[in-house]
Amino acid sequence: MAASAKSFLADAGYGEQELDANSALMELDKGLRSGKLGEQCEAVVRFPRLFQKYPFPILINSAFLKLADVFRVGNNFLRLCVLKVTQQSEKHLEKILNVDEFVKRVFSVIHSNDPVARAITLRMLGSMASIIPERKNAHHSIRQSLDSHDNVEVEAAIFAAANFSAQSKDFAAGICNKISEMIQGLATPVDLKLKLIPILQHMHHDASLASSSRQLLQQLVTSYPSTKMVIVTLHTFTLLAASSLVDIPKQIQLLLQYLKNDPRKAVKRLAIQDLKLLANKTPHTWSRENIQALCESALHTPYDSLKLGMLSVLSALSGTIAIKQYFSSAPGTAATTARSLDLVKLAQECCYHNNRGIAAHGVRILTNISASCQEKDLLPLEQDAVFGLESLLVLCSQDDSPGAQATLKITLTCMVKLVKCRPHLSQSVVESLLTQLHSAQDAARILMCHCLAAIAMQLPVLADGMLGDLMDLYKLIGRSTTDKKQELLVSLATVIFVSSQKALSSEIKTVIKQQLENASNGWTAYRIARQASRMGNHDMARELYQSLLTQVASEHFYFWLNSLKEFSHAEQCLTGLQEDNYSSALSCIAEALKSYHKGIASLTAASTPLNPLSFQCGFVKLRIDLLQAFSQLICTCNSLKTSPPPAIATTIAMTSGNDLQRCGRISNQACMKHSMEEFRNLATRYGDLYQSSFDADSATLRNVELQQQSCLLISHAIEALILDPESASFQEYSSNGTAHVESEYERRMMSVFNHVLEEVESLNRKYAPVSYLASNTCLCNAVIALLKVPLSFQRYFFQKLQSTSIKLALSPSPRNPAEPIAVQNNQQLALKVEGVVQHGSKPGLFRKIQSVCLNVSSVLQSKSGQDYKIPIDNMTNEMEQRVEPHNDYFSTQFLLNFVILGTHNITVESSVIDSNGIVWKTGPKTTIFVKSLEDPYSQQVRLQQQQGQPPSQQQQQRTAYSRF
Repeated sequence: MAASAKSFLADAGYGEQELDANSALMELDKGLRSGKLGEQCEAVVRFPRLFQKYPFPILINSAFLKLADVFRVGNNFLRLCVLKVTQQSEKHLEKILNVDEFVKRVFSVIHSNDPVARAITLRMLGSMASIIPERKNAHHSIRQSLDSHDNVEVEAAIFAAANFSAQSKDFAAGICNKISEMIQGLATPVDLKLKLIPILQHMHHDASLASSSRQLLQQLVTSYPSTKMVIVTLHTFTLLAASSLVDIPKQIQLLLQYLKNDPRKAVKRLAIQDLKLLANKTPHTWSRENIQALCESALHTPYDSLKLGMLSVLSALSGTIAIKQYFSSAPGTAATTARSLDLVKLAQECCYHNNRGIAAHGVRILTNISASCQEKDLLPLEQDAVFGLESLLVLCSQDDSPGAQATLKITLTCMVKLVKCRPHLSQSVVESLLTQLHSAQDAARILMCHCLAAIAMQLPVLADGMLGDLMDLYKLIGRSTTDKKQELLVSLATVIFVSSQKALSSEIKTVIKQQLENASNGWTAYRIARQASRMGNHDMARELYQSLLTQVASEHFYFWLNSLKEFSHAEQCLTGLQEDNYSSALSCIAEALKSYHKGIASLTAASTPLNPLSFQCGFVKLRIDLLQAFSQLICTCNSLKTSPPPAIATTIAMTSGNDLQRCGRISNQACMKHSMEEFRNLATRYGDLYQSSFDADSATLRNVELQQQSCLLISHAIEALILDPESASFQEYSSNGTAHVESEYERRMMSVFNHVLEEVESLNRKYAPVSYLASNTCLCNAVIALLKVPLSFQRYFFQKLQSTSIKLALSPSPRNPAEPIAVQNNQQLALKVEGVVQHGSKPGLFRKIQSVCLNVSSVLQSKSGQDYKIPIDNMTNEMEQRVEPHNDYFSTQFLLNFVILGTHNITVESSVIDSNGIVWKTGPKTTIFVKSLEDPYSQQVRLQQQQGQPPSQQQQQRTAYSRF
């Protein structure tokens, strides 16, 4: 289990001796200077790892200059190694500061007599095209080498020409005629022409260049009808159109024409491949005529491989706006009906095809039509889609080959989509899944369980019907410990947790525990416990965590599991809450808090420097504070019963004009007001936790949002019932409906929110002003109703699928962090901030960084010298800049004033802005110290004034010059 869980609590890495950047570079430099070729090559190929580890410009600049030296003086094999390193480290090239020096050292090899050395140099220049796009000497060398008699050099020149054409408009315009002449020239061999033609795909910098390139390609297609030539030319044609955008409709027509009329299968396959590319990139440019032509070709082709390709294009189009354009034409025209029937006829024919791939695309098209055209009456189509899906399900569930599993995934995805948009079909879909589950292969069963869980989450009404079949299957799983069996145990348990919506019966718990004892390993038990925590089945989760405590080798894993056990026990304590039984509620909350405090101590012990568990600690601390706030509110309400307001409280309130007097002495002590502010403060803290969780999945973020809304709801209820009934507004808290509810937890929380709001609103309308007893009962019942919904610990609490961090470097920076940087008070400090965005294995899985927001502020820590009256503007620096990272690197500068003498503390904090414009406070925060010193001239003048001597004219002049 410990080995499997390493990705979560990774405490490996202790004791590893890691060199700092300079030491690592010196180590590699020693290898480069070695007299042995093997050691030199080894040092060269280790540079990409160095760049990945220390991705800042100072090191990268030094390293690339050393590599350029090796390239200049080494042999061709070393040059080839340097070329490979440069190509692997392409995103770091723009961090080279001395570009001229780097290019000069590399370029010197172009004058070599060895054509291989020249070829490697050309490829090196081509790989560097992004940083030297307009270097005329590089352009000239490439043009010259295209005329070389050495094939290796010409191929290298073609590579370089393609790269420079993509980066430089001038080079593309200048080389276009040269390429055209070479392609059309009789002396150029055909294999060379095939390599030259793809350069034309980069001629999209302006309309005239793109137009002339298209004309040339059109001539080539006509003039050279051989298969290879047509394939290369057509593909270049497509890529040029996709980049220039204006000619896409013409290109679609051209490809469809070749698909229909050209008899060669290779050309047809290329046309299908390019049509798929254009369907994915620009589906809105496809007209009805284009889709109709593709349908006709698919209906008439006798080859299954071609039919599969055409259906994949139609399948891609059916999930986009193109399908709506296809069906939405002028009503009543016969042509429209025929067209619509053609696509439907093709899909219906293919649903039962003996080729699995063709059948899968057929049912996907029918599903997408049913989902996209919901305003139309498509009952026969829906039935066809369901029957087609069921037949594919039967076919693929018996086969565990990779192809069958891929088709089954498509089938199950279509089932979930169909059930979501057409709920009346859900019963038959679920029945067919449950029937097939018993006879399917284990690999297929796992996928089918995922599908059932997704359907049960969308339509909880179907969940109860699944439970019996699922339990029967769970009992029948053999005692095998294969990976598939373990995965199946987890998947089935997940569906059971989703299906038994409120609480697990003792029978279900017994069956699951018995099966785990018989046939599972510790990792499987942990995964099932994790799913139980996510679904709110805390009793089951607690027992499983307890059983795993003695099965882990690492101390950190033990504390992690112990904390999860305590949290599950705490949440289990809250399930016994009952309305109107407030003393019992207080004891339940106290018991839960006791377990939570034990759990947070274990959780802190489980954290490591590599994995600080900051989100988990923040979430649990907020939960503890929320429970304490709930407990305090119930106590406050209870105290009103022992010391109710006097009988004349309402009269006093009306006389004094202060509604708070209705609550008697409690309001005078401002307990209710304090409670309301505490809930608002908790809501703000939940908002901060949300903003700091850039890498969290949407379900986790929604969970945090629901906790925040529950705090706002209680604070609003206190205000509306007790503190300020007249000004409290209900509109901003009104529910937007439950159309987008994605989990049972969210559904139940939204139901409680709506119920509490209705109660508060009805009390305000019926009994204005509300009596203290009614308001207290309403508040306590609201608290109990919120706590009765079992808390869901979402995925991000256990598993981090996306990892994003920012590393900052400030210059100037002191050698010792505690040592301040000296600046004269009449000068400004130019603070350069550089940063690198670092990603995990799945960058941009949930959201991507659009730009980085850098906030620089300075605070005076200690003042030295006389206390002058200085404007407040000069006392602090507050600046903000937004920069867009390029290749995960960004850099900017700030000019800071330090007029006041003394030590200033500068803080640089970064936050990120995603592609939707949302700001996330990811950090980090970096601090440096600056010591503002008095400039020598001012110091001299001040000393002379103190001694009573006016400054001499000569001194004044010299100082003025020196200051200039």
